[in-house]
Amino acid sequence: MQRIYEPRDLLEAQMLTGMLADEGVEAFLAGGHLVGAVGELPAIGLLGLMVADRDAARAQQLIAAYNGALPLPDDEPQSYPGELIC
Repeated sequence: MQRIYEPRDLLEAQMLTGMLADEGVEAFLAGGHLVGAVGELPAIGLLGLMVADRDAARAQQLIAAYNGALPLPDDEPQSYPGELIC
């Protein structure tokens, strides 16, 4: 298994895990149980998406595409310009 991505929070981790599963890549969230200990533990570096070695390159490509997605024209909410709302 390889740690391929460090999500910024539990919500992003769950969205990416679901997206990868939809694409046929099984992902495991490492550190999800530690989020409740923020304050006692450092706030960054707790979460990590893990995939099998054979799926690492494809998973990284899928996550890069997700991170590079742009909102469709006229699909941005006025209160959050430039944000992609899923």
